[in-house]
Amino acid sequence: MFPILVIAIGIAVLVFGKRLAVLGAAVGALLGVGLLNLFSASGDPLLQLALVGLLAVLGAFAGGFARGLVDIVILVLGALAGAAIVLGFLNLFNIGPGLLNWVLAVVGAVVGFILMRRSRKGSKDWGIIILAGLVGALLVMRGLSILLPSIQALQGVVGTLIVIVLAGASIAFQGGYLGKRKAAAQVPAATDNSATPGNVDGAAAGIDVASKHQG
Repeated sequence: MFPILVIAIGIAVLVFGKRLAVLGAAVGALLGVGLLNLFSASGDPLLQLALVGLLAVLGAFAGGFARGLVDIVILVLGALAGAAIVLGFLNLFNIGPGLLNWVLAVVGAVVGFILMRRSRKGSKDWGIIILAGLVGALLVMRGLSILLPSIQALQGVVGTLIVIVLAGASIAFQGGYLGKRKAAAQVPAATDNSATPGNVDGAAAGIDVASKHQG
């Protein structure tokens, strides 16, 4: 149940991560997974489900209902997402709990906060899109690694590459690049249709009729 929940939340944020409620739930879930590893509490399935589920609900509530404080909520989510992403990558490499993990998590929180703050100035919330892609990809990989522990390829460098690919696909989708490519492919097709022989003949006939009227 626990890995399936993590994978489901990861897929949701890969597709709908621009929605604050979805991003908040995903950040809470990934943060919960990281905290379980830091406190060496990953062996109790009930504790896993309770902590990850509770943080996911709290994140969704914070992202979905704090409309009046949306700017503050986005900055907080950015900081939490940065910390959660660092913990997620540490989990991929099976790095045990220690002081370095906490230091790197703080650094990740600062980077996430700055990214969110600067990205709010543009026309698109690229900070949200980028963090959502990374959070979703890490959740999917973490869930798969728990569900399929015998597949060692899901850890380390290979797992990191898969995370980057998933995150890149999510960023391209939520950033609108896939839609732009489809629209660009349709424009030449429409142009070619307008230049068919029938259309050319019709245009020539129209010119002849106009010249007769003028004569």
